[in-house]
Amino acid sequence: MDTVVIDVARVPLTDLLSIARGASVGLADGARERIASGRRVVDGVLASGRAVYGLTTGVGHLRDVRVPDGELIGQQYMIVMTHSGGFGPLLPTEVVRAAMAVRLVGLTRGGSGASPAVAESLVGLLNAGVHPLLPRTSSVGAGDLGAMALVAQVAIGAGRAEYLGELLSGGEALARAGIAPLVLQAKDGLAMVSANGVSVGQGALVAERAGVLADAAELVAALSMEATRGNPSVALPVVAEGKPFPGLAESCRQLREALSGSYLLGSGVPASVQDPLSYRVVPQVHGAFRDTTAFVAQTVETELNSQADNPLVSPSDGTLVSNGNFHPVLLAVAFDALRVAIAHVGQLSDRRLGHLWAAFFEAMSGGSPSFEGPPPDLPGMHLRYAAAAAYAELRQLAAPVSLDVGVLDQGVEDHSTAAPLSVRKADEALDLLADILTIELLLAADILDLRPELPTLGAGTAVLYGSARGAIAALSDRSTDAVHAAVRATLSASGVRSRRR
Repeated sequence: MDTVVIDVARVPLTDLLSIARGASVGLADGARERIASGRRVVDGVLASGRAVYGLTTGVGHLRDVRVPDGELIGQQYMIVMTHSGGFGPLLPTEVVRAAMAVRLVGLTRGGSGASPAVAESLVGLLNAGVHPLLPRTSSVGAGDLGAMALVAQVAIGAGRAEYLGELLSGGEALARAGIAPLVLQAKDGLAMVSANGVSVGQGALVAERAGVLADAAELVAALSMEATRGNPSVALPVVAEGKPFPGLAESCRQLREALSGSYLLGSGVPASVQDPLSYRVVPQVHGAFRDTTAFVAQTVETELNSQADNPLVSPSDGTLVSNGNFHPVLLAVAFDALRVAIAHVGQLSDRRLGHLWAAFFEAMSGGSPSFEGPPPDLPGMHLRYAAAAAYAELRQLAAPVSLDVGVLDQGVEDHSTAAPLSVRKADEALDLLADILTIELLLAADILDLRPELPTLGAGTAVLYGSARGAIAALSDRSTDAVHAAVRATLSASGVRSRRR
């Protein structure tokens, strides 16, 4: 995997994702100079003796308490050691790496005033594969202080880390990796913890996943149309031209591509001149999902490249400015909106499952139910109720979370965003959507298999159908959960292939 070199230019999400998945990282000379120039501002402020939050004063409700000169560096260690509360399951390694990379990119934007050694320490940890252990629950979304403090602890030789598959103390992990502990200077501790690393880093991973699942959702909807003799007119170019949202246009395009060559395109094949809305408005609903995902990705990338430190270096006048750029409220609201869009796609899938259910029994019995013989080996039928249960859960996840944090720290911190929770719930919503779409795929394929002869499927749907049937054929365990897991994996792969075309 190539090295990602961070310079002063805007860092795209693709670079962040590469680092999250194991790419090494380097700093260009321009990035190093920008970090150094910010540090010069901090050194000048220190020399002036001015009161500056977190530098020469305490933090939080101690913001107006002056720190003696002899304790300035000690306060930075105190910030790192006292802001690390968290509990719950550990975050995946790729989220941890993404969080570290987010802070590294933030340092190169020039607003932190951290010592150059802080950035070099993060580069060393990432390239050596020393990964701090970060519990899932710690941040209210006003800077991911708890998680980033745990990263800082490992950098200074404390805390806990994973290295080469082994869980170690931070000091031992550094020693085995040959990395010297970071020695903090004034403001360095605050600079290390003051970042929305988890929110932005995991947000990038979730945004990418949402795009992949949007592509897979088009293929599943198209296969359901083929299973029920749906009307493909819903995706004609004139539809996209009539309402020119980018997501709607892309949804129409992908539906047409999925159905290219399908028997549905023959004259008189569709069962009705107009299908139920769960088929007819696929481009509109899936398009909204796509456009919301695009907005989410744009928001995450803007946060990644922002100067979000408090206090913020102001090079023009050589001061440090108290501000609220650490507050990722737009990111939190964007992921709240994404979960609503995800739920709508899931609702359409659940509604189509109702129509597929009726078509399934019609195809299986010809309208005359039989109570004799063994049950058919058709997994989609057995999972329909499970899909309804999953949709009920998905619907609950659509509720906003960005308004739900109370007042903290003696009334000083009286607004938060719940950004990491908003991102995590969006990831959970994508899981449920994938579950529901998998069941729709299974039931649609079952209906097609019940026909006397498999009709000619579209270019995209034929691949999807073949992948699903191949995955099931390879199983020795034909339980519904094993079938579901195998087909769900092919669904995700289908989405990835679609995006690479």
